[in-house]
Amino acid sequence: MEHVLVRTAADGQPAAVIRGGREWTVGADPVRWFERVSWWEAERRMPLGWSRVDVEVWRLQARLGRNENSALTTMEILRDGLGGGWKLREAVADAA
Repeated sequence: MEHVLVRTAADGQPAAVIRGGREWTVGADPVRWFERVSWWEAERRMPLGWSRVDVEVWRLQARLGRNENSALTTMEILRDGLGGGWKLREAVADAA
């Protein structure tokens, strides 16, 4: 997974994703859910400091820059609960 920067709105929802020096602006209401972390597949014990077993995931519809005519791209980003950073799991350009 690729590390990205995420700019959030006042309510905590992602407003923009900075990836490879380019800003992708969220163009529709993002959707959030939580997924179970399968830490047992890589570790024998839950890693020290992990007090949760879920990870926060957001699905975004974003466009490059602020161009309203730019095609939307669907992105799934995950919040790193330990370090506070973000990771991009998937980005798929929507067909027009």
